[in-house]
Amino acid sequence: MPLPTLIPRSVLFGEARRFAPALSPCGRLVGYVAPLDGVANVWVEPLGGGPARAVTADRGRGVTGFGWAPDSTRVLYQQDVDGDERTHLFAADVGGGPVRDLTPFDGVQARLVAVSPDRPGSALVGLNRRDPRLHDLFLLNLADGRLTAVAENPGYAGWITDRRLRARGGFRWEPDGSIAVHACDAAGSPTRPVHHSGPEDAAGTRVVGVDADDAHLIVLSPAGADTARALRVPIDGTGPATVLHEDPGHDVVGVGVSPVTGVVDLAVVHRERRHLVALHPRTAVDVDRLRRELPGDIMLLDRDAADRRWLLLDLRDDAPSGYHVYDRDDGTVRLLFEHRPELAGHRLAAVEPFRFTARDGLTVHGYLTFPVGVPRSELPTVVAVHGGPWTRDLWASGGDAQWLANRGYLCVQVNFRGSTGYGKRFVNAGNREWGGRMQDDLVDAVHRLVDLGHADPARVAVYGSSYGGYAALVGATFPPQVFRCAIAVSAPSDLRSFVRSAATGSALMRSRLVRCIGDPVADADFLWSRSPLSRVDGMDVPVLVAHGARDPRVPVGEASRVVDALRRNGVAHRFLLFDDEGHGFVRPRNRLAFHAAAEAFLAEHLGGRNEP
Repeated sequence: MPLPTLIPRSVLFGEARRFAPALSPCGRLVGYVAPLDGVANVWVEPLGGGPARAVTADRGRGVTGFGWAPDSTRVLYQQDVDGDERTHLFAADVGGGPVRDLTPFDGVQARLVAVSPDRPGSALVGLNRRDPRLHDLFLLNLADGRLTAVAENPGYAGWITDRRLRARGGFRWEPDGSIAVHACDAAGSPTRPVHHSGPEDAAGTRVVGVDADDAHLIVLSPAGADTARALRVPIDGTGPATVLHEDPGHDVVGVGVSPVTGVVDLAVVHRERRHLVALHPRTAVDVDRLRRELPGDIMLLDRDAADRRWLLLDLRDDAPSGYHVYDRDDGTVRLLFEHRPELAGHRLAAVEPFRFTARDGLTVHGYLTFPVGVPRSELPTVVAVHGGPWTRDLWASGGDAQWLANRGYLCVQVNFRGSTGYGKRFVNAGNREWGGRMQDDLVDAVHRLVDLGHADPARVAVYGSSYGGYAALVGATFPPQVFRCAIAVSAPSDLRSFVRSAATGSALMRSRLVRCIGDPVADADFLWSRSPLSRVDGMDVPVLVAHGARDPRVPVGEASRVVDALRRNGVAHRFLLFDDEGHGFVRPRNRLAFHAAAEAFLAEHLGGRNEP
């Protein structure tokens, strides 16, 4: 079988033709992100067909996500400046006119907290004007931009609000790393603790909102179990929580709420594949019908206000994923557009779940993407490490996996301990294991694939961004020397300064960072021992380092110190510094420049294919 043609990097990583659609509450319009003069902007068109028009005209990093105001007359989006994460909230009228900055405050981060069909002309926003660590709650008039103070933040990491856009409480991180959920009744009585997720439960806990009866909260939490369950918690703090859905081996990671009744009628569980679970007889009919119509994994992205139309993403691995509109009245499923349809002309690789037993007996899961058209024997291999680390890789046709497989590499994605979705015992097995057993899981995956004959032990690279970039640097500096080369993007190199900086910028997260990584003061020696910078003088494998100069999460000095040591010690390396990027690369030209450099780097050191 001949090798597949090289997929151009511009197809894989350039600006997508259309993506991130959202259905208007009225159900008659669809918005999406598409290029305008080469920059991502928001476009709107009638759902039944008609001309599309751009409603934003950004000329910088672009607009990559948005939502609809409840009255369907405008779209709302958040945007910062070159990745500094001091986001403002903007509104663009569908009928035309200039985009308006609704939170024009220098040095202030705005967060869109909630919108509701019950108050279509308003939105709740959080602003950290009073205290940079806390977001106070304001009611925003979408027409004239007037702000009215609603509540001062008493220490919440996130607010709880209802359909009337009233503050109903919030959740906060406690000093021991636990999460306390506080709530109040609709009259605004003093808040009371109604749910507690211990330190071991925190990674799987999320407050969804107020239930339809106005007397319960919907909370995802593993408290009282190993996996996160969907719970209905009394707001008055009396009586037990009711379990709406649970899975014995995997967390419930989301729920669907009817926009008409406010009742939870769907749950989302990520096993090896994504599963949409019906919790109501009516939605059971819908889910069964969609499973027959769509071949991939189904993601429910949006619903109109009448709950008659659903916006879906049919996720595929070896074909472009498609966005569809499902009409619940007549049962029809209509394709809106495909994500990166240009991929349809190329042979894509299947993404295959795999599992292995780590050296301490823990079962670890992940995904393998083999190159097409070659024997699965002694392949050059790239371990692509996800960021977070409190997230996980999922089954789908990801850009990096297809890129690497198309260039001839076996792409290995490992949901190492500390990854979410597999229950609290698994995620907590990663506590204080940065550079330890979390890294061992990556190495054990390589050893398993070498034993199976799939991977060439002399040609293995490690690549990742954020936590994944840290793991790449660890792979280049810590024994055993399994990796031939490393690519580290936005990577922490000194855990002492990283935790100290992250805790300062997000004080409400300090307890979690200290519990999961270590205390920068009390555990300074331990953190230094797990820091790639502590061993960088012993690094002797080629490294590609890439960073955004405006990164507020991992300051650029973390990268510069590594590069200085590599230069001082004469180690082969390359340093890509993007002056107009933050934590990760948003601008298409920067994404393409990075992947071109990474591709040439891998081809040089592992012998894969390289697009000129």
